[in-house]
Amino acid sequence: MLRSNFWKQGYTGKRWFQMLSLLPLCRYYSSSKSKLGIGQKLGSRLQVANAKYERFLQRHFPRFYVLYHTFTKGFRLLFQDVREVKVIKTRMLTKGIEFKDLPYRDMEKLRQFRRDMTKAIPLLLISIPPFANYLVFVLMYFFPRQLLIPHFWTPQQQTDFQKVNHAHRAQQYWAVLKGLESAGSHVKDGQLKRSLLDLCNKMQSGVHPNISDIQAIRNLFSGPPLGIKRMNANHMRHLCPLFFLTSYLPTPMIASRLHRHTLELLQLDRSLSRHGQHRLEDSELRLACYVRGLDSGGLDINQCREWLSQWLQLSSRLRESEASLLVHTMVLLSANYLTRRNE
Repeated sequence: MLRSNFWKQGYTGKRWFQMLSLLPLCRYYSSSKSKLGIGQKLGSRLQVANAKYERFLQRHFPRFYVLYHTFTKGFRLLFQDVREVKVIKTRMLTKGIEFKDLPYRDMEKLRQFRRDMTKAIPLLLISIPPFANYLVFVLMYFFPRQLLIPHFWTPQQQTDFQKVNHAHRAQQYWAVLKGLESAGSHVKDGQLKRSLLDLCNKMQSGVHPNISDIQAIRNLFSGPPLGIKRMNANHMRHLCPLFFLTSYLPTPMIASRLHRHTLELLQLDRSLSRHGQHRLEDSELRLACYVRGLDSGGLDINQCREWLSQWLQLSSRLRESEASLLVHTMVLLSANYLTRRNE
């Protein structure tokens, strides 16, 4: 709707690029009181000019102003993240702190920053050639979910894109369950095989499992056929979207990436257990559930807290060799949770 209205107002062709050329080249500057003379005057003039420019956009091009404001705010948030990550990295180097020993919020900041940079760096490289930044701006406007990091999304886009991304992830849930059921035919232990098949039948019947049902099969995930590097290639490819990873890579690379992200999530869980779930703000709690496979946008905060408690109850008992169970738990605890709550 925003895009169609935008073009209806005449933001096309030459007029579009004339507007882009008005973008201030010096958006960010220091207003430190220690800078006197010319630097201080220049900073004040830039601030006044920028305020006038924003009022002009807001009055004459309200749709474009929304985009402009979103992008400038996004850059501020990104620069803030860079400063915070630099502080964390410096502390890790000077004090010899490993990633697994970081406080929860620092660990989550590094995890998300790495994902954001993986997405943003290719776009920055494309924008290096002269005048390519205009093309990049247009691409980002038409494909914000695919090309932009969340800093540059509007609040409505954040809600909408989170739903879309989760829908893509949820499309793999039943394929993962079928893979588990198929793996049961290769299990030699009779009791483990029955427990696995019973769990799959419950899930396919719309029943939300108990933590004890999942714990009963944990030994299957430290080796074949369900160890993180021992499962078949097709099953691994169905697991990739759970972490929003591409499945169009060679099997060894997929196995390595899944293993790395699963261990990272296990370390994040351990850090969260030390931090205390009760100390999370509501937005942090929802994000923690979303990262672990739950569509938390449609739940109230108490439901999110209950679900995350179940998750931590399970993950706190897992060894690193059983980390494969953690990525499968993203399906086992999420697929029927809303169904159970609506009964």
